[in-house]
Amino acid sequence: MAAACTNGLDTGFVALGYGKVALLGILQGITELLPISSTAHMRIVPAFLGWQDPGSAFSAAMQLAALAAVVSYFWQDVRDVTFGAIASAVKGDVDSFEFRFAVGIVIATIPIAIAGMLLSRTLNACGSPLRGIGVIGIACVVMGLLLAWAELASRHRRILKEVRLRDALIVGLAQIGALIPGVSRSGSTLTAALFLGLKREDAARYSFLLGLPAIALAGLKELYELRHAGLDMHGWGVLAIGLITASLSALVAIWGLMRILERFSAWPFVIYRILLGVVLIWAAFNGTFQ
Repeated sequence: MAAACTNGLDTGFVALGYGKVALLGILQGITELLPISSTAHMRIVPAFLGWQDPGSAFSAAMQLAALAAVVSYFWQDVRDVTFGAIASAVKGDVDSFEFRFAVGIVIATIPIAIAGMLLSRTLNACGSPLRGIGVIGIACVVMGLLLAWAELASRHRRILKEVRLRDALIVGLAQIGALIPGVSRSGSTLTAALFLGLKREDAARYSFLLGLPAIALAGLKELYELRHAGLDMHGWGVLAIGLITASLSALVAIWGLMRILERFSAWPFVIYRILLGVVLIWAAFNGTFQ
């Protein structure tokens, strides 16, 4: 179906109504924090069901649901780093782990903040070419292959307290890839963290914690854009339902990801991503979801 626009902003989710958005919120929450690309699923599932494309504005605003889930699940880490960094700054202890980690989060956020501002108009435009099924499919396959390479190349020995500012910059640069639909923010940052030799569960924790400011900025920026575009009360109500269901499902997704990485590896996500990407490329070639 054609993109729905509100003053040039892709707001297809409004036409879906409360029930459909609640279901898509569950799907968005799960796929947003797993390294399998929420954008890919937000395109293929509504298309398969014959629903309106919820649009990039919906996906971006759902970042706030991911934020709530990550902060809740990793609350002890968030609290320790926040208050530890403040205490270290007051004492002038710039060598403490908490202070260095907080500085690393800032460094990791700068690249995606700059790239996001530069690409904002293209990413959120109605009918953006970057949201094409073929583009998303190719991104899924490429990211899946990179994640497989990371699994094979990583020694899985380093722990979170061993990370340095250089590591934060590398993961931050990898996070830019999340702007391309189909790549996945958690997929790109998890892959980078694995390449740096982190243990799988520490790589996931590092990925989530470093991404908190980027997730918050993306979500808040989208709320501002929706307000500026003149979204009506019905639209805000539909979005709120999506945020609630996405927050709950995102918590389940984090729990599942941590269990899988602790007990197994990232290979289930590698296989899933590549298969999904192949299906999307095939669908684009055959015009299945036009």
